Amino acid sequence: MGNHDHLHTPSADLANQTAKRIAIALILTLAFVGIETLAGIWGRSLALLSDAAHNLTDVMALGITWYAMRKSAQPADANKTFGYHRTGILAALLNSTTLILIAGYIFLEAYRRFVSPLEVNSEILIGVGVIALLINAGTAWLVRRGSEHDLNVRSAFVHLMGDVLSTVGAIIAGVAIALTGMNWFDPLAGILIALLIVWNAWGILKESVNILLESTPSDIDTATLVSSLVSVKGVNGVHDLHVWSITQGIRALSAHILTDDMSIRDGARIQREITEILYHQYNIGHGTLQLECAGCESVLLYCNVSEDRTRELHRHSSSGEQPSASQ
Repeated sequence: MGNHDHLHTPSADLANQTAKRIAIALILTLAFVGIETLAGIWGRSLALLSDAAHNLTDVMALGITWYAMRKSAQPADANKTFGYHRTGILAALLNSTTLILIAGYIFLEAYRRFVSPLEVNSEILIGVGVIALLINAGTAWLVRRGSEHDLNVRSAFVHLMGDVLSTVGAIIAGVAIALTGMNWFDPLAGILIALLIVWNAWGILKESVNILLESTPSDIDTATLVSSLVSVKGVNGVHDLHVWSITQGIRALSAHILTDDMSIRDGARIQREITEILYHQYNIGHGTLQLECAGCESVLLYCNVSEDRTRELHRHSSSGEQPSASQ
């Protein structure tokens, strides 16, 4: 006996609105990249050039995010039975990786600037920095909505918020150079920007990898989850438990539920109660439950998925034997 429950995903209208805002942010950011690059070359400012490089990754990030959102909206089919939700996770992984790579380049260039300092035009640094701050803050505001529950959109938002803070750093560096004449404030600002980029990117990179590895969501304690399931009247045990995320906002679970030998009606009641617990207490809206009676149980809470295990189960199924509980 099995049960399958589905989580309702965000509406298509909300996704379309978010995609439109991302497209606008992409166009504004792309236009400014050219302006900031020219200003950085003219003013010999690493802070501006590093910010322009970061903005260029924002353009790529926004483009990838926009494409992933359109792709994720496609319905499930015979080839992608879970749909295309993981497209957004792949986009988040790519975006966070590019952030870390660009931070590495900034660290290298900052080292070169400390070894061989260049004179920086502080007026250009300050002027372009103020314009960058306004544009970055505006594009970040466009992308902010929906970033709390969508890792793909959040990766783009982090790109843009990194720009907001880094342009603040560039402006401060320009003021410090104007007041002191010490050009090393520029590569120092570049290093601080790079550290900020790495800090923001690491969390998204880690979460993306965990989702792709189908790890248990960090806020779910499996021992507590099992206790909740066993508390349902008629449930004698749980085994072959799997909890994972399809994407940040869609969680899934599969489990074998051990019960007494009972009617289909009583089994359906157990499934409904478990489904309610999963949804309301653990935000798991996509559950697959297999009810089993005494004699079918395994001692393993977590199923050991392997080719040897699959062949063993097939052999016992073909011969009519019961597999060993230790397998």
